[in-house]
Amino acid sequence: MGSCPCFGSRRKSKGKNAKEENKISKSAENIDVLQTSSERRPEEDPTEASDNSNKAQIFTFRELATATKNFRDETFIGQGGFGIVYKGTIAKINQVVAVKRLDTTGVQGEKEFLVEVLMLSLLRHSNLVNMIGYCAEGDQRLLVYEYMPLGSLESHLHDIPPDEDPLDWNTRMMIACGAAKGLNYLHNEAKPSVIYRDLKSSNILLDEAFHPKLSDFGLAKFGPTGDQSYVATRVMGTQGYCAPEYATSGKLTMRSDIYSFGVVLLELITGRRAYDESREAEKHLVDWARPMFRDKRDFARLADPRLQGHYSASCLAMAIELTAMCLREEPRQRPNASDIVEALEFLSSKRYTPKKSNTTGMESAESPTEISAILPKESQRERAVAEAKLWGETWRQRRQSEQSSPEEANR
Repeated sequence: MGSCPCFGSRRKSKGKNAKEENKISKSAENIDVLQTSSERRPEEDPTEASDNSNKAQIFTFRELATATKNFRDETFIGQGGFGIVYKGTIAKINQVVAVKRLDTTGVQGEKEFLVEVLMLSLLRHSNLVNMIGYCAEGDQRLLVYEYMPLGSLESHLHDIPPDEDPLDWNTRMMIACGAAKGLNYLHNEAKPSVIYRDLKSSNILLDEAFHPKLSDFGLAKFGPTGDQSYVATRVMGTQGYCAPEYATSGKLTMRSDIYSFGVVLLELITGRRAYDESREAEKHLVDWARPMFRDKRDFARLADPRLQGHYSASCLAMAIELTAMCLREEPRQRPNASDIVEALEFLSSKRYTPKKSNTTGMESAESPTEISAILPKESQRERAVAEAKLWGETWRQRRQSEQSSPEEANR
């Protein structure tokens, strides 16, 4: 993103504001041109590419103030790092939307606005939130998104009201798989590739069917180009999700996103926050869980107790093994996003069905696997092949690491 212009600090003089608005207008024109060309990319879904309704619209501040009832508290949805989000209805398009009003008192809010408009105008995928439009009128910076009625994944994992059921195992794996598909699109299908840099449970939004979409691209960066293996940038992110090599060096790679995804996957498995000050010695989720990755007999301790054992022990083990791979301290030993999608597609397809005769819920780790009991005989080979791919990845990565040069470690 270093080549993308960002706005400088604003002055109250009319001359400065006029120049700023002219700069925004020119940026919007560039976005339109880039978007038009991106809609013709061969790697995108032709049905999505031909849909002109995907083009970002420009709204007036009055329209968005009216839509949100002048940003009243009753329309408040949530608050992010750089702004407050409100629910509203825009009459001229007859659509319920989410409106993010950015805090532009600092330079970072201005930068996030332009980055997010650029990113979401260029990127289109069913697992990325859809940006409907924006407002850059005077000092106001607002972003308009499709409304996601079930809110964030974070709100369904933590601080759940007593009258609300926790997410079941099947739903958790479905959400993980969808989020992985969104990440894989950014890394391997978008041109140029994109490093998300802010993957966390609060940035995974859910529609009425719990279909997940990645949101909030204000910190995203285009991936390295040419002979470069990383993007040098100021360290930014959320405590508990940041990859250790990025936190210490500022060298950002796609493997940094994989680590963050591993943290989210661990949240889905355990029901714990990535960082929880109230847990004192166990406040860092990864540090608490890592010792238990080494022994399968400890895997049951990692499972969210609110699941009450309603999951397959074999699927739990596979999910934990995948999580451990994503959280490896050596970046080049972490799997690619495409490998993660393949593994989670397999896991999410093996839906847990409680046995009527099973009064204790979870099967014993020593008993025959539940997958074998549920799947028809002809599916056993498919399962064996998928497991072999997943577990064999450890040895493949190890052999590659022995032959790779130090510069390739950050790829």
